[in-house]
Amino acid sequence: MQKRRLGSTGRSVSPVGLGCMGLSWGYRDPSVDEAAGIDLIRQAIDLGVDHLDTADVYGPFKNESLVGRALEGRRDRVVLATKAGLVIEDAATYTYGKNGRPEHIRASCDGSLRRLGVDVIDLYYLHRIDPETPVEETWGAMAGLVAAGKVRWLGISEPGVADLERVARVHPVTAVQSELSLWTRDHLAEVVPWCAAHGASFVAFSPLGRGFLTGAIAAEARFGPEDFRSKLPRFRPEAVAGNQRLVERVRAIAQRRRATAAQIALAWVLAQGKHVLAIPGTQRRMYLEQNVAAGEIVLTAKELAELDALPAPVGGRY
Repeated sequence: MQKRRLGSTGRSVSPVGLGCMGLSWGYRDPSVDEAAGIDLIRQAIDLGVDHLDTADVYGPFKNESLVGRALEGRRDRVVLATKAGLVIEDAATYTYGKNGRPEHIRASCDGSLRRLGVDVIDLYYLHRIDPETPVEETWGAMAGLVAAGKVRWLGISEPGVADLERVARVHPVTAVQSELSLWTRDHLAEVVPWCAAHGASFVAFSPLGRGFLTGAIAAEARFGPEDFRSKLPRFRPEAVAGNQRLVERVRAIAQRRRATAAQIALAWVLAQGKHVLAIPGTQRRMYLEQNVAAGEIVLTAKELAELDALPAPVGGRY
């Protein structure tokens, strides 16, 4: 894969990284045990994936421990990203709270370092902005972690431009991680251009629409309460059926290119700018290999126009 720069750090990473959440949280396949998850992360590294993403809230805490075990003997081969600022209030219903208090951020960082088994976190994100804590205070605490040598670079997830302007006055923003896919384009108007203008990477999570844009979810699919997607409007029965029209058009392009729908969806995300990175998750080596290969696909202007003209999805994000 042709690598892309990570913000203004001087470091370059694979355009397609690995979001590790699904290996232990959210909508994981229970048949994929921890050993298989560790093996998949190591396979990704061997394939050239050098950007891994996790968070303390995934599990909670389980995913960081899994990633830490997978990195034994391989730490220097990857950019390791994790996050703080979200806390689980009810694991059964995936109910989150936000905590951006400086003392919480500092304690969270120490916990993440311990679980990951590392001396320094490469990219540390504020997972969500806490409305009860001025974001400058939260970001200042994170900047203190950089000064202390516990963190190399800072990122923030799901901010608006006004938020970015506020934190950038305190400490540089290396990356913004927010949802971006063929059916979630909210950030293309302002945040993605802000990143380009300010030397920050835009890291797209859920670039495959939480699996929907792969074409693997049939119109009659239903999700149990243990699956995070059961809480999302786009995965309610009527929306799953209605949104098949998006996948059909993506699949048509994929067939012409002898690619998969997932590869076309990822290629579209990466086409939104050289500063854009994607972190799809998967639990299977076959899909891992396909995702990595998507980094080499260059869509034509006609194909991009077709994808840009896709209808809006049925249902909101949350």
